[in-house]
Amino acid sequence: MNEETQAASSCCSTAPAGPIADGRQNLLAGADDMTTCPVMVGSPVNKKVAEAAGLFRDHDGQRYYFCCAGCGPAFDSDPAKYAANVA
Repeated sequence: MNEETQAASSCCSTAPAGPIADGRQNLLAGADDMTTCPVMVGSPVNKKVAEAAGLFRDHDGQRYYFCCAGCGPAFDSDPAKYAANVA
């Protein structure tokens, strides 16, 4: 697997704020109301931007925000496991 293929297979991006070349939105835009993604531990997420993009799930009365669209389905596969990452 070459570097280009590896980059394309990653669900997250470290591109600057604003739209990314392939049309995805960078969720690091803005510094207020930040949290971390429970799936990609340590990846910062702006709650307002993630919520506007539909990148969140509610589990046991708490809302979890994701850094990219790939993290929602992963969270759905084992919510308790990923929720423990931000507890």
